[in-house]
Amino acid sequence: MEAVISPLPDDVEALKALLVSALQKADEAEAKLANAHARESAIEALIAHLKLQIAKLKREQYGPSAERSRRLLDQMELQLEELEADAAEDDLIAEAAAAKTTTVTAFERKRPARKPFPEHLPRERVVVPAPCSCPACGGGRLSKLGEDVTETLEVIPRSWKVIQTVREKFACRDCEKIAQAPAPFHVVPRGWAGPSFLAMLLFEKYGQHQPLNRQAERFAREGVPLSLSTLADQVGAAAHALMPIYKLIEAHVLAATRIHGDDTTVPVMARGKTDTARLWVYVRDDRPFAGADPPAALFHYSRDRRGEHPQAHLAPWSGILQADAYSGYNELYREGRNPGPVLEAGCFAHARRKFFELADVVSSARKKSRGQRSSMVYPIALEAVQRLDALFDIERGINGKSPAERLATRQELSAQLMADLHAWLTEQVAKLSRGHDLTKACLYMLKRWDAFTRFLDNGRICLTNNAAERALRCIPLGRKAWLFCGSDRGGQRAAIIYTLIQTAKLNDVDPQAWLADVFARIADHPATRLDQLLPWNWAPLPDAIAA
Repeated sequence: MEAVISPLPDDVEALKALLVSALQKADEAEAKLANAHARESAIEALIAHLKLQIAKLKREQYGPSAERSRRLLDQMELQLEELEADAAEDDLIAEAAAAKTTTVTAFERKRPARKPFPEHLPRERVVVPAPCSCPACGGGRLSKLGEDVTETLEVIPRSWKVIQTVREKFACRDCEKIAQAPAPFHVVPRGWAGPSFLAMLLFEKYGQHQPLNRQAERFAREGVPLSLSTLADQVGAAAHALMPIYKLIEAHVLAATRIHGDDTTVPVMARGKTDTARLWVYVRDDRPFAGADPPAALFHYSRDRRGEHPQAHLAPWSGILQADAYSGYNELYREGRNPGPVLEAGCFAHARRKFFELADVVSSARKKSRGQRSSMVYPIALEAVQRLDALFDIERGINGKSPAERLATRQELSAQLMADLHAWLTEQVAKLSRGHDLTKACLYMLKRWDAFTRFLDNGRICLTNNAAERALRCIPLGRKAWLFCGSDRGGQRAAIIYTLIQTAKLNDVDPQAWLADVFARIADHPATRLDQLLPWNWAPLPDAIAA
């Protein structure tokens, strides 16, 4: 039997050279593999970014393709976030692997161009000392040619401070009376919290959905232990101090001739259980028809959803109410109502949703691919969605124009589409069985046809009630964080603060900065000029801007 001859040399130096060559090849292979992974991650991130941009452009141009499209966009943004992070990590790994070799060039990912930092941010110059002599020849005759500036964004951690207000006492030698300056104002009687702290407390709780117990834990980690009851006391007193601003916003909303109305559930603690209460919102927004009046949102709280609540909220008001088909509004639409009847304007988004659920081709295909039972896609529902989308296309072209221009376009283009839609819906109802879901969707519009066609005679009316639904979006987001309201008083307090925060957002005002300035000024501000503190009239003091 022949002996197996080893392919490796017996010489030690030759073995070392062979090992070095093998290690070099391994490093090159590792670098190429890392480059491939980095390139793959970059391509995946780019594809996700382009898909997100396409989805956003489609939503802007054609409107939401589904009622869940906003949630899908959020999911796509989260996916893009992870893919971008993976691409950055793989890029660094590829760079480190390529540095070990001399033949493989590191993969360079094309990164998005970064915008310059905002001009209003303060700049701190850190000058690197220049050399005292020339590094090349050692000469000392150096002259400055210019400078290169590298900007790095940095954040200063939140700092706490205690402001000591000293009030000196003086005694009069003549009358023996003692004189002293008055104590500084606090929103809470005998309080200790400054206006910026109170604004942060309220905005974190109601604007960022951070319950007080989590805020207290964070304050303690920062070296400022504050009890939950102490913070809750400040919130209650601050809400009471802001009540005059709330009343002014309420008067402004109810002065409109057209408002949006909607409601959503909010859990509230009860004895031994959790009840389902309601938060109602009424939105004044004249921007779709180029109105000059500022937008505002008014919130109310109730323990249930009985119709008496919206009737009480809108008791002194009459005009056009854009809302869903909730029966609790019917008393408002009654003829002979005092001070006047409320005219109903139907929401086409609700009507479209009923058809869309029966024509969701994408959802049906997704369920089928997962092996789940898919719902039937009805061609009648698909045609109804297409007919309604034609109306939405017209509305997007006249959004922001004057009422007269909107009305003229609707009479020219939308009126015939609505007449055709009515005839088509009536024809479909005659063909379908009474209990079919398609019949219910058709009758939803036919029974309220006057409300759905009211937009043809008034250029101020919107096609949907989305303004109210957007204002209510903060409640479902918060429910996952704070879970429930502790009491009915807590729900009423939440309605007050939500009114202030959402109104500030509608007017493009920073809610926290506005609240801090209001807390600082509301004590000395004349009651007759309290409207100057409303978000759309607010002009911050120079000291507040500097802070």
